[in-house]
Amino acid sequence: MHRRTFLKAGAAAGGLALCGGLPAPALSQGAAARTLRFVPQANLANFDPIWGTQYVVRNAAVMVWDTLYGFDEQLRPQRQMAESEEVSADGLTWTFRLRPGLKFHDGSPVLAKDCVASLTRWSARDSMGLMLKALQQDLVAVDDRTFRWVLKKPFPKMLMALGKNSTPMAFIMPERIAKTDPFQQINEYIGSGPMRFKRDEWVPGAKAVFERFADYQPRQEPASWLAGGKRMLVERIEWLVMPDPATASAALQNGEVDWWENPITDLVPTLKRNRNIRVDIADPLGNIGTFRMNHTTTPFNTLKARQAVLAALSQEDYMRALVGDDNNLWKTLGGYFTPGTPLYTEEGGEMLKGPPKMDLAKRLLAESGYKGEPVPCIVAQDQPITKAQGDVTADLLKRIGFNVDFVATDWGTTGQRRAMKNPVGQGGWSMFHSWHAGADCINPAVYIAIRGNGEKAWFGWPDIPAVETEVANWFDAPNLEAEKAAIARLNKAAVENVLYVPTGFFLTYQAWRSNVSGIAKGPFPVPWGVSKA
Repeated sequence: MHRRTFLKAGAAAGGLALCGGLPAPALSQGAAARTLRFVPQANLANFDPIWGTQYVVRNAAVMVWDTLYGFDEQLRPQRQMAESEEVSADGLTWTFRLRPGLKFHDGSPVLAKDCVASLTRWSARDSMGLMLKALQQDLVAVDDRTFRWVLKKPFPKMLMALGKNSTPMAFIMPERIAKTDPFQQINEYIGSGPMRFKRDEWVPGAKAVFERFADYQPRQEPASWLAGGKRMLVERIEWLVMPDPATASAALQNGEVDWWENPITDLVPTLKRNRNIRVDIADPLGNIGTFRMNHTTTPFNTLKARQAVLAALSQEDYMRALVGDDNNLWKTLGGYFTPGTPLYTEEGGEMLKGPPKMDLAKRLLAESGYKGEPVPCIVAQDQPITKAQGDVTADLLKRIGFNVDFVATDWGTTGQRRAMKNPVGQGGWSMFHSWHAGADCINPAVYIAIRGNGEKAWFGWPDIPAVETEVANWFDAPNLEAEKAAIARLNKAAVENVLYVPTGFFLTYQAWRSNVSGIAKGPFPVPWGVSKA
């Protein structure tokens, strides 16, 4: 039976138990109304939002850890833990003061020294943090609620760096935890956010549990993404991991779960016919699919090998595999930035949108010197977005002439393996798939995948000086016109050097029970303001 037909048939039955998974929880009516049962996009295999960049970790982390600033729905950084900030006339000294009464989940107060340690760890891993670290002269606590960041050169986008929702975010942790080596994972999960992580109930691969933190003091402003008052209206959130979409669909229809983060498009018509289910686009800014190659090892350390892939690629094939036949849910891209936003450009992007050129691809591969070495293609099977893209890529690479080593794994293992820089044959890798929320692809400040700064770049570690030059030009641009000019040049350089391959722009859905209210649109599931009757 065809995959799509099978899924639709299974979902239509609507009476499936949680096949091989968790039994339906036996909750009293009162407890059920206070507990929100959520199906996340993937398993929470690890829980260190600085060590890694997976969205599933970020989505859990925003409940547990708070930030000094947070992006609102207009992508503007607003104060969150910060009460105030001052910047000196020369732009070199930033002084931050914390709101009074902030408290960690272990009862200890949030102090300036915690912020200093947290920002130090974050700045060792984040692209904007690394820029700040290179400019840093001093980062010190002045008193319990005040810390000072002194720079060697002005950094006007400071608040954007501290408030962005792209990974890794500048989460504030207790000093003792934040002093963990940024290249090692933390093993204590204490924050000051609106929810406490119940480590004693964490079953990786099955369940993660969060409970409302009674001492959290939300801001008075209306909630807006990561800004404003994060008021929790439920006492408990249970993340129930269901890699099989048909099982998740049945659980939602049967009332065994309340909210499903990313129902696949094949099942949406069935869900829409159920009067107890609500379905909507999760985020109008959508997502950009990612085919990421390892620039540091064979065969993709050779430009012509990367260009061979680009020449043969069809974004339409990827998008139809992802979202099916609804043309309103996807579009091809001639560039790397989010369509419809001010910096979107297709400068130099003809190769991305043109028809596949298989003869050219085979010729480029032959000229690259490729000798048939295995190409480990890492494909997470429990994440529909990566599985769909991976299947297309494996077929594409084989048709070009690559010796594909198809590594079927899970999303958590993908996150571990893509961080490895071992040679192929010693646990290394050649390519993997991911995606980036449109909100994270609006400009170079928040876009971790657009950098070409080698060892400091995102996984794949491209070293492309022409890209970095234009990133710097964008940061220094005095106006929007100059920003657009820099981004046009950046886009051209990124395509010519195949920084990575954008597989297209696509929209996704979210679905929830009709007795749940307050579901918002955005680049991550917003749990505050959500209630359940």
